[in-house]
Amino acid sequence: MNAAIGYTAIAAVALASALIGFYGLRFSRTTSDFYVASRTVRPWWNASAIGGEYLSAASFLGIAGLILLTGSSALWFPIGYTAGYLMLLLFVAAPLRRSGAYTIPDFTEARLESPWARRVTSLLVIVIGWFYIVPQLQGAALTVRITTGLPSWAGSLAVAVIVSVIVAAGGMRSITFVQAFQFWLKLTALAVPAVALLLVIGGGSTAELSPADAFPPAAGPGDLEVYRTVSLMVALLLGTLGLPHVLVRFYTNPDGGAARRTTVIVLVLLSVFYLFPTAFGFIGRAFAPDLAATGEADALILLLPDRLIPGVAGDLLTALVIAGAFAAFLSTSSGLVVSLAGVISQDLLGGSVRGFRIAAIASSFVPLVVALATESTGLAGSVGLVFAFTASTLCPMLILGIWWRGLTARGAIAGMATGAVLSGAAILGGAAISAALPGIRPFLEQPAAWTVPLAVLVTVVVSRADRRGTPRGTDAFLTRLHVPEARVRRGG
Repeated sequence: MNAAIGYTAIAAVALASALIGFYGLRFSRTTSDFYVASRTVRPWWNASAIGGEYLSAASFLGIAGLILLTGSSALWFPIGYTAGYLMLLLFVAAPLRRSGAYTIPDFTEARLESPWARRVTSLLVIVIGWFYIVPQLQGAALTVRITTGLPSWAGSLAVAVIVSVIVAAGGMRSITFVQAFQFWLKLTALAVPAVALLLVIGGGSTAELSPADAFPPAAGPGDLEVYRTVSLMVALLLGTLGLPHVLVRFYTNPDGGAARRTTVIVLVLLSVFYLFPTAFGFIGRAFAPDLAATGEADALILLLPDRLIPGVAGDLLTALVIAGAFAAFLSTSSGLVVSLAGVISQDLLGGSVRGFRIAAIASSFVPLVVALATESTGLAGSVGLVFAFTASTLCPMLILGIWWRGLTARGAIAGMATGAVLSGAAILGGAAISAALPGIRPFLEQPAAWTVPLAVLVTVVVSRADRRGTPRGTDAFLTRLHVPEARVRRGG
């Protein structure tokens, strides 16, 4: 691959993102601008920004790589990622917007009237954000290494520096412009090459594998263990509900109705987007099966256009794909850093604009160190584990906090701690444990099916046993969550 193509594409995306971010800085003046864009972001604009930050390295590169490795069984990932937004629409979007909070810890403290519940939530938000940023930096390292020949650390460092500067400069208002642009760039960067590849294949290109070999009957979803499939879907469906960088977006809508419309638009945008990495994965199984054997499955989207379309046209398509991949790393990392900076600034630095900027820079440093010290083990799989952790910790607290009057601070803390310990042990210690007890390997590789129910059970049992009972303001708070703003205004 021509290194100049990679340099040019990456530099163009970085420059465009920086210019748009600094343009948004003109509109960022108040603290509310930095945290929630003064709650003035309209549905289409917000949906584009959500698509920008949600479609991460796992979506842009990882899904095609998983399909290359495992065939149609990997389709559960885009299905779960998209369906998670349906869960958001049904259970979380509008009530969360009506809560009036800036961050998830703000919501927790307002609902449970407990500074300790807030502290636990803040800690989990930070851990989840760090876990999620690491795969983005690893994806950037892979892309830079494959496309330019530079060492892997250069990609991780570039993304961390660009993101921290843009977020620190303009906050949520500025990042909204950047992420909306990056979503449409990512969609274009996959759609145009995918259509071109399909046209070339339709013109008579010879596949390296026949359809029967590329997609044997045993490779379908029905061949997966039922437990693994169910557990993966639990993680993806419920994990979306607790992602801090996604949830904070609903605070930027003007009202609950706008939050619901935003979610519907996101569902449409995600459904269209996931058609194209899926197409890349299927084409790769037939035309580039060697990448699975060489350990570069996640690089399939970066390498396939040049293989099938040689010459200038292939170079241009490759440049477009590289630009889209780098936009994916920047946009998701930006959303995560915004949410982390909001939490750290509110809880530790007084909630000022200066505190937000310091927190934005600090929020990029820890994941960068981890990314430089570790190797990627499959982008989609590693992000799936983050979803399992989120589903086991923040999701039960949010769902029960919105829909169950009986939730108490002690119950929420106990449930979040239980989910964090169990899912964290499975994710971080799963390899060592399963080496001694091979029979439980599937339960550790996909832990959500048992960690989520146990976290919910502990939350409910401890809340029921809590002699302090529910906070005094529970009824008023729940009324605010579930009564539309228009009715509240009409009724005074």
